Amino acid sequence: MKKVPLRRCLVNNKSYPKMELFRVVKTPSNEVVLDITGKLNGRGAYIHKDPESIEKARKTKVLNRSLEIEVPNEIYDRMYMFLDV
Repeated sequence: MKKVPLRRCLVNNKSYPKMELFRVVKTPSNEVVLDITGKLNGRGAYIHKDPESIEKARKTKVLNRSLEIEVPNEIYDRMYMFLDV
């Protein structure tokens, strides 16, 4: 039986299976991207896939502090787009 990788959400500080989280990456070229595949190179931070967590992350700027760079609002908007799918 294969072990399910767990990651911790920055917003509510709970561990979830990796597939239940969005990964936001600060690439080596200092760009911020939403990593859907979970395999991009760079510093990653995780947010749980629910609207409350996304909105709280936007308001508290927890991603900005974790990645040490300004995260554009387009990243949060893309998270909402992937929630509807």
